[in-house]
Parts: sequence; structure tokens; C-alpha cells
Amino acid sequence: MSPPLHISISEKLRHQIESGVYTSGDRLPSEHQLMETFSVSRITARQAVANLVSQGLAIAYRGKGVFVTPQKKVTYSLSSPLVFLEQDMARQGIAFSFENLVFEPAAAPSDAAAALGIPKASPVYVQKKLFRMDGAAGAVDLTYLIADLGDRFAPLLEHQMTFPILAQNGIPIDCLDAVIECTHADYDLSGYLEVPLGHALMVYRYTAYSSDQQPVLHGATISRADRFCYSLSTRAGASA
Repeated sequence: MSPPLHISISEKLRHQIESGVYTSGDRLPSEHQLMETFSVSRITARQAVANLVSQGLAIAYRGKGVFVTPQKKVTYSLSSPLVFLEQDMARQGIAFSFENLVFEPAAAPSDAAAALGIPKASPVYVQKKLFRMDGAAGAVDLTYLIADLGDRFAPLLEHQMTFPILAQNGIPIDCLDAVIECTHADYDLSGYLEVPLGHALMVYRYTAYSSDQQPVLHGATISRADRFCYSLSTRAGASA
């Protein structure tokens, strides 16, 4: 059975994007142009464009058209010993920056409280940051930091990454417990990461421990899978 027309059109455009016919920032054919080229209705042309947008391959700007999104994907190495994100990006020649969206005292939600070993609704600092790689929005990082450290380092944490600040002040991160899973973009995430509402996203949830094995921070990095991924190298232990 042949695929629907809108799928055939969007797949042809996807192949053209992947082969370099259309590159990052290029304007894609308009609905009217697609209607003429493929002899299809406006509804079919519109759905074909929507397919590309939902895949993260294109972004539509009202009154301007539909454009190819940046396709470069960066990789963060989950290594031991721990390599900080900005250091890993610099090693790859990628310009890393972040925008501080929220940094304020808050009551710890149940999951953060459990991870940090404190009672539910205990005071913590919540911070939300937007990570950019080579200028493109790649991930939103949401963290909960124990209140004492938030009080001590608030002026620094609003402008610098958390782990290096802690390490520079005698609180090195000794280990991380983490899990990678999936989620979908809510209204806020769709705006920050420039994806449609409900778009599939990747989540890296982690709890960081200091050298005395005390949890100091619990967070989640929510990222676009087309712009951000993780690598992991493991080594088998010696045979018994």
C-alpha cells in the first residue's frame, strides 16, 4: 500500500534536507509551491509541512515561511572521571552558553526531596537554565540545590554553571546517579526548545553527590534529540 500523499511529500523533502539540497536556515517551498509541484490540495501540502515540523526538521514562522532547522547534533560524554558539560563542548569546538531562566528559593517537590534526603517541601533553590550549543537551543536544565549551598553561592550560580562553582569552593562532585528516559514538550518547553507542543524529548535525570557521599543537587536536563545526545564507554570487569 502506498503511503498517504502528505507522507510522500514530507519524505521527499526530508531526503532533500539530509542530502544537503536544503541546508540549515534555508526556506522550504511554500504551501502554494507544494500544491503546484505535486498537484495536491492545500490541506495535503499543509500536512506535509507539519510532518517536517513535528520531526524537528523545520520551523514555521508566521508570515515568513518554513525554514530548515540546524541539524548539527552535539554529544556529551558520560565519562568517569566526570567531565563538565561546558568542558566537553569546548573540547569539541562547540560554543556553549546558557541563559538563566529561573533562580529562586522554593519548596522541594517530592521527587527532589527524596533524592536529596530531605523532608518534602523543605527549602531548596530551584534553577532553570536554557543551554545553547553554537547558538541553537539544545536543552533545558532544571535543578534543585540544597538551601545552604544556594544561599552561599547564589550570586555566582546565576551566571556560571553549578558543578564548577561547587568544585572551586571545596565541594567537588564525587559521583552521579542518573537515568535517561523520554518525555514530551509542554507549553514552556516547546517555546524554549522551538519544537511543537507534545514533541518527543530526551530527559537525563541525575542526583549529584559530594565527596562525603551527601546528595547536594537533583535535576533533569531535557533536550532535543536532534541536537543533543549522550555517549557512554564501559569496560567489562575482570573474570572471576
